[in-house]
Amino acid sequence: MSRSKKNRITGEDAWDAGFSAVDHAPLLERLGVELEPVNLRLALTHRSFANENGTLPNNERLEFLGDAVLGLSVAGQLFEQYPSRPESDISKMRASIVSRYGLADIAREIELGRHILLGKGELVTEGRDKDSILADTTEALFGAIYRQHGFAVARDVILRLFKEKIDNASAVGMHQDWKTTLQERLAELKAPMPVYTATSVGPDHDLTFTANATVGGTILGTGIGGNKKVAEQEAAHRAFAALRDNPALASRA
Repeated sequence: MSRSKKNRITGEDAWDAGFSAVDHAPLLERLGVELEPVNLRLALTHRSFANENGTLPNNERLEFLGDAVLGLSVAGQLFEQYPSRPESDISKMRASIVSRYGLADIAREIELGRHILLGKGELVTEGRDKDSILADTTEALFGAIYRQHGFAVARDVILRLFKEKIDNASAVGMHQDWKTTLQERLAELKAPMPVYTATSVGPDHDLTFTANATVGGTILGTGIGGNKKVAEQEAAHRAFAALRDNPALASRA
């Protein structure tokens, strides 16, 4: 058993302990596929955990593979499902669906965050709910499924998870960064930049966040979500919509 100066387990022991500390059966059930523990463990291992425990393998190679499988699966489905749409449209639709925000949405739906192996630094900065980490780990899972079961099974898992997004796809970014979009619009209107405030209610394991986007002391949008980032994005989206309908609101702010 490998231990640090503080008698903390590292290496394979830490890897096994971290992976075994969580019941991954619910995750596999949501994915609708079985994965060998060694494949699942690697897919869930973020580089922060790997580096902190003796330079273990991490999931970045699987992420690379999963990204390709995801892109082809969604592109093929869009091609078949929207035969009258031009390439420019389905290209934008694919980019929106497989974006960081789209992947993070799916990760939250399957409750992926609690399964990811993270280093201490990421844990204390709410890494389990970071869009980038959720998105990358989701792609790594797709890579692991592809390696164990082949393309057809991986594609079926992806299309089932992304069905609603594909069915409701449009050429306008569904997962646009509304905070940036709002900021750009306010700059065009020479209005103050937005300020976000958020509150939460509920038990720690099931918090609901409410965020306000305030411009010059006036609340222009309110959003609700399962985490602060989602609530703020929704608030920004609503504020942008309010300004689109009534640009004069910016001058009152």
